[in-house]
Amino acid sequence: MEIAKLVACRSTCLRRAVGAVIVKDKRILSTGYNGAPSGIAHCAETGCLRRQLNVPSGERHELCRGIHAEQNAIIQAAYHGVSIQGATLYCTNLPCSICAKMIINAGIRTIVYLAGYADAMSEEMLNQAGVEVRHFVPDGSTGTEGGGAP
Repeated sequence: MEIAKLVACRSTCLRRAVGAVIVKDKRILSTGYNGAPSGIAHCAETGCLRRQLNVPSGERHELCRGIHAEQNAIIQAAYHGVSIQGATLYCTNLPCSICAKMIINAGIRTIVYLAGYADAMSEEMLNQAGVEVRHFVPDGSTGTEGGGAP
């Protein structure tokens, strides 16, 4: 989780810095942070439309020019031809419903997250798909919350 928090420092989002690390067999396969796609102006340069419109967290994702950390980690793995099937995703925030759909179809089996996110649909889909979801507790332990068996 400390690595996910460090990766989040690379975020170019003005509203929330998120980091993600995909791990399998105790090896880091991919990392991602939230921000604009490669070669596209960052929100710091263009401003944040969601902030200007007072869009609540977890809503109207299509108005954001950024890509979520989980999406970037999955894309990075695909770009380099690395299978993430059966992997664990460590993320500083519980994934949104859009990311949850990608995580399910990518074959990620476990999510360990640090902080929640305002998207009940995400938890419902992860639970239905049997993805194990664990809340990371800062003392180093994890607790099962939603999304599958303990």
